[in-house]
Amino acid sequence: MSKKRINKVKHIDISEIKNPKFLGGLSFNELKVLAEDIRSEILRVTSVYGGHLSSNLGAVELTIALNRIFDFSTDKLIFDVGHQCYTYKILTGRSLEGLRTENGVSGFQKIKESKYDCYEAGHSSTSISAANGFAIARDLNKESYNVVAFIGDASIVSGLAFEGLNNLASSNHKVIVVLNDNGMSISKPAGGVGKMFARISSAAGYNRMKVAYRKVMFKTKFGKSVYNTTLKFKNWFKRKVVPQTIFDSIGLSYIGPIDGHNIKAIEKALKRAKNTTKSVVVHCCTLKGKGYKFSENDTTGYWHGVTPFEVETGKPKNEHPGFNSWSHIFGDLTMRIMEKHNNAYLISPATMKGASMDEAFTKYRERSIDVGIAEEHAVTLASGIAVNGYHPVISIYSTFMQRAYDEISHDIARMNCNATFLVDRAGLVGSDGETHQGIYDVAFLYSVPNTVITMPSSIDEANYLYEESFNNHGPFFIRIPRCMVKHEETIHALSYEYGKWPKLKESQNKKLAIAGVGPLLRELAKLIEENGIDCTIYNAIYIKPMDDAAISELTSYDKIVIYDPYSTQEGFVNALISNLSLKNFKGLISPFVIKNEFITQATVEKQLERYGLMPQQIIDSIK
Repeated sequence: MSKKRINKVKHIDISEIKNPKFLGGLSFNELKVLAEDIRSEILRVTSVYGGHLSSNLGAVELTIALNRIFDFSTDKLIFDVGHQCYTYKILTGRSLEGLRTENGVSGFQKIKESKYDCYEAGHSSTSISAANGFAIARDLNKESYNVVAFIGDASIVSGLAFEGLNNLASSNHKVIVVLNDNGMSISKPAGGVGKMFARISSAAGYNRMKVAYRKVMFKTKFGKSVYNTTLKFKNWFKRKVVPQTIFDSIGLSYIGPIDGHNIKAIEKALKRAKNTTKSVVVHCCTLKGKGYKFSENDTTGYWHGVTPFEVETGKPKNEHPGFNSWSHIFGDLTMRIMEKHNNAYLISPATMKGASMDEAFTKYRERSIDVGIAEEHAVTLASGIAVNGYHPVISIYSTFMQRAYDEISHDIARMNCNATFLVDRAGLVGSDGETHQGIYDVAFLYSVPNTVITMPSSIDEANYLYEESFNNHGPFFIRIPRCMVKHEETIHALSYEYGKWPKLKESQNKKLAIAGVGPLLRELAKLIEENGIDCTIYNAIYIKPMDDAAISELTSYDKIVIYDPYSTQEGFVNALISNLSLKNFKGLISPFVIKNEFITQATVEKQLERYGLMPQQIIDSIK
């Protein structure tokens, strides 16, 4: 539709939307205008607050069509990779103003936020399994509503998604799976006969006849035998003349591929999906980042999740001259490691760009692999590489690494494979909220034998730990916080001893000692100097194994402050308290640590303040 024609169509005031019911009264021309207006709003809001941009720009028409065909006040829509839901929030009467801020709307589905949100997902590939559960509960309760799993952004490749599909195919509980394909290649039915069968298999009359035929034939043993014979013949004939997709092969109905930006075509496919008697996949092809030239042309994933930016230029608003992110620092260090160690092999489960590993992937293409959203596969793949003499470097977010706990334990640690885990987003991460906080990994890794857990407090220490991880210590985890660090032109080699805690400050008296981890410990040490507080500060760069000699020294102090603003008490803090107890420490222990709970969205600074963990708050407590 031309811009001139668009201008003549009545615009909907997005701020006045209460629920999706108004969509039924709009023409297709009006729906096109609405889609563009929603895109403009998503672009405006993410440019102010940040968020997931490209995925949402690509899913606008799909979401509109879904809300015209289904009534999600009773039907159930489960988003996979919940960050695709911005259009859905707008259509269900929620403003995106204040997106992902402390008091604003969540960037994911949120049950407490709206009656239209029936489920919550921050990670990927859960929608099909969850939808299967919804359908089972629906049928047990003898209720009648549609269950739709909206899966996309490549999350279909995850093992969990395939497990869900496999179970769905053998289940009598119908689910409609809408596949938002924004770059994958799934073969489509071709030829006139194939298209004819696709139309027939989703037609209402055909499906009613199929159910009636089965019901009649199953009344007798002979009839059942005839039914099974005719079914086999039908399936044999269909396989001969209709090209098979992976969904057909496992027993699901398949409709597509559909133009995911053509609302009329999408609605036609969804109506057919409603008529099927078994679970069905509606395959829609979309352009990720549609409507914004920078995100449309993005091949690296830069525009997938964004910080505030200038819409006209695409440049970030919050630049930090003289500072780098810790992810960027480790991206640079990885270049050094890959050059120095010819046996290094870099692995990423779809977080290459976010973890700043793209340069290393480009230069060392033959020794790097992005396996997609498949954390379990990434770790077991690493074990196979490790036992054959290579040293895998697994770059992975803390919150996604949770999915690979079993593989870390059984396939890496049990065989004591030499491997380096760069655990990005370790600690509080801010606006992504409960599902993305990287604060639980120390606790669960502590229980796994052979693991080495570390965290640098400076760039020099980061370089030291990275190099040390190649000295045959087994699975070596380096935790990387999500914050900025002052850029250093020169990296200094450190002569630290493996497993030992360097001291940032030493006192001659034995009244107060502080043991802590990470860059915030350095900030605390600076404030302690400025405030003239006499104490000894242990920098616990080795969280596991702990420095036994340092712990013995700590037992001679009257009071010990344990500072860990990067994980829950069940990690470093409890481990240190346990070791002090075994050495009969009789003094006072004051732990400053994140509570073991799910942390809601806010800036990292506000989250730290909430738990009394900002360095100045520690100073006030010590005083």
